Amino acid sequence: MQNNVLILDFGSQYTQLIARRVRELNIYCEIYPYSKIPEDLSGFKAVILSGSPFSVRAEDAPHPDLSQIRGKLPMLAVCYGAQYLAHFFGGKVEPSDTREFGRANLSVIKDAELLFEDIKENSQVWMSHSDSIINLPENAVRLASTSDVLNAAYRIEGEETYAIQFHPEVYHSTDGKQLLENFLVKIAGTEQSWTPGAFVDLTVSELQEKIGDDKVVLGLSGGVDSTVAAVLLHQAIGKNLYCIFVNNGLLRKNEFESVLDQYKDMGLNVKGVNASARFLDALKGLSDPEEKRKAIGNTFIEVFDDEAHEIKDVVYLAQGTIYPDVIESVSVNGPSVTIKSHHNVGGLPDFMKLKVVEPLRMLFKDEVRRVGKELGIDKVLLGRHPFPGPGLAIRILGDITAEKVRILQEVDHIFIQGLRDWMLYDKVWQAGAILLPIQSVGVMGDERTYEQVVALRAVESTDGMTADWVNLPYEFLQKTSNTIINRVKGVNRVVYDISSKPPATIEWE
Repeated sequence: MQNNVLILDFGSQYTQLIARRVRELNIYCEIYPYSKIPEDLSGFKAVILSGSPFSVRAEDAPHPDLSQIRGKLPMLAVCYGAQYLAHFFGGKVEPSDTREFGRANLSVIKDAELLFEDIKENSQVWMSHSDSIINLPENAVRLASTSDVLNAAYRIEGEETYAIQFHPEVYHSTDGKQLLENFLVKIAGTEQSWTPGAFVDLTVSELQEKIGDDKVVLGLSGGVDSTVAAVLLHQAIGKNLYCIFVNNGLLRKNEFESVLDQYKDMGLNVKGVNASARFLDALKGLSDPEEKRKAIGNTFIEVFDDEAHEIKDVVYLAQGTIYPDVIESVSVNGPSVTIKSHHNVGGLPDFMKLKVVEPLRMLFKDEVRRVGKELGIDKVLLGRHPFPGPGLAIRILGDITAEKVRILQEVDHIFIQGLRDWMLYDKVWQAGAILLPIQSVGVMGDERTYEQVVALRAVESTDGMTADWVNLPYEFLQKTSNTIINRVKGVNRVVYDISSKPPATIEWE
């Protein structure tokens, strides 16, 4: 592919947003840590340097060798990248008197510059830095300023190298998408050919070439990712795809049966396996979130291995891994600084002796849904909220028991069904209930109670990398709380989580 965009990640929380904005322009891009620049750059048309939590003045600041990129490929340096080019190439970067964070407006824009074509003065941008570029690097030309930042954007004479002190990828930069399009299309000449249809055609062809007549086993979860992966594989290899849907005892209420029923009309070869007791036994006595995840992941592999042996001559294990899983599992400093483990990313135990195929590993969540639409998958299924792989185990804080699972399944069912009944489900990106490891005093009738507390969580997001809590109607929350307390034995208090991501995560564990 000759139209790729390379994004070098310096550790910014916004790096994935850069990739998403590029993909929204129908341009394919990939993220690499700054310390692992691809040796072969012939497939890339442009390079973007991300921001970073580091200061270029620090001793441990990222300092990659850009000699194979600069002056040879169009390059856009964002925030830290802009300071990097200044600091190490003849300019000067110093600490700001005050931290420059938040909204700003471009007060001056140089005329007749392609990077700022169709962007007017006073355009709002988003700043996030504690250093400022005092002097520009050698051969640099200032392109834009704000009231507080003199050198908000510049370019290097004699090469297609551009630098901006603000973040075009965040929504607060109102013309950020236009700026990225100016750089990638008008300056770098990148074609806007990355579409769901093109992805399906290319992926089906690649799967056919890679898999041939070999058999593939896939674990269905009922979610969007595994379903789209299954339909893609089915389109490529037909009857050689064997799907297994495992009930780990941690699914939503009645989900095992309802999901199997959904798959009946999709032409997929699906086998349901009820392994609830096996998973609950593996989780007995475990309270640490990582230990619970690992226990579920290991048990899932064991169950899969048992079922895969029932199918003769299986060669591949297919997984619904998507791009955020891949990125979060590799940090800019090498091995991941684990926020949470992803049991669907990485290798398999040697005893399974299966190769891995991940047809969606380069897609973001919203792209998966668009590909699913292209494949003709029912919109109700595509509109399902994400559900964590470990299921309710990470929504039950502390140890897991069958009784706790029962309580949370009932609470979750009331909450999710209520969202559907009130026509709120499609306005929420993800919702669920959390069983807290505390009890609170309550009064029911004339009796004092000391029972469980549950938290409700509903967020709006695009891909789960950032999320805001949803301002659900008070009347809905009131009715839902009353219904839960009246119908679910063992619960006497309901709270609503109004934390955003960051700083909180969507799940509590």
